[in-house]
Amino acid sequence: MTLGAVVLLAIFIGCRSGGDDSEATSEADAAPRASAVTATTTRVDTATFTEIVDAVGVVTARMGGEASLSAPAPTRVVRILVTVGDRVTPGQALVEFEPALFEAAWRSTESARETAEQAQVRAERLVAAGVMPRRELEQANAQLASARADALAADRARQLSTLRTPIAGVVTRVAAVRGANVNEQQSLVDIADPDHVDVVLQLAPDVAHRVRVGQPVTLRLNAATGAASIGTGRVADIAALVDSSSRAVAVRVAVQPSSEQRRLGETVFGSIVAESHHGAVVLPEQALVPHEEGYRVFVVDSAGVAHARDVSVGGRSAQGVWIRDGVRRGETVVTAGAYGLDDGSSVVSAGAKR
Repeated sequence: MTLGAVVLLAIFIGCRSGGDDSEATSEADAAPRASAVTATTTRVDTATFTEIVDAVGVVTARMGGEASLSAPAPTRVVRILVTVGDRVTPGQALVEFEPALFEAAWRSTESARETAEQAQVRAERLVAAGVMPRRELEQANAQLASARADALAADRARQLSTLRTPIAGVVTRVAAVRGANVNEQQSLVDIADPDHVDVVLQLAPDVAHRVRVGQPVTLRLNAATGAASIGTGRVADIAALVDSSSRAVAVRVAVQPSSEQRRLGETVFGSIVAESHHGAVVLPEQALVPHEEGYRVFVVDSAGVAHARDVSVGGRSAQGVWIRDGVRRGETVVTAGAYGLDDGSSVVSAGAKR
């Protein structure tokens, strides 16, 4: 073999060897890229997070805007003058009772009063004459006072032989039956003012502690996020105890007057603005991955490596999830595709959101 042939053979072998090394290097570089996970990321920023407490409730008459009326004394219903749904004004007649019963009771108490007055005058005369002890006069005075009180009550009952409403509103219930015997313990007619209503929301005990009197409330007809508002109000009262039957805390909301009248007993949904947190870290819901008893997120470093990090959730709203602790402003977090990641996974961004 000539010298030139030897040189050509050496060059050929060297080229083949160099080509194998290049291919091996390319395969080694491609290996980590093949194992990288594609995910959507976002740069963490801060904002004002409004903490919302959602609850369901019913429209009720405002305190002082309802009346449950009964007979002034045992009697019989003669006539019923209203039905459910009727509008009434103060002083309007609702139910008429048997007047003879009230007249008889009044006459009886008047007779007792006259007798007591005569007895008291006689006692005064005899005490003055020294014939009767003073304690007898004191007893006569007490009996006269009792007889006068009974006569006054009977006269008032006689004047109330027609049941009348003390407030303006709508008849919501009629329990009176014509010809039936009734007494002062039975509610016969209920009146409520629909122009001034409250909403009573039922809150779970674990969120009720975040609600305070005076906080603003937005009302809706359904629970869907972004549903149109039907009115606003403010928290007026919070029950001190958990209701034993519903296991909820009742929160009364004073509704602001509006042109649209709400129906008593209507179901509504309320969103209470519990508190606003300035400079809060807010992430999309899909960024959170359930982990043990809490949540974690994946923070991507400058080399594209994802690191699992436990976070503390402060609250949720239509804005997203408020992260109390675990993520800082300026860090990059996976917002979509986090469920396919492990701690230390390489991440290829499908498009960063800002």
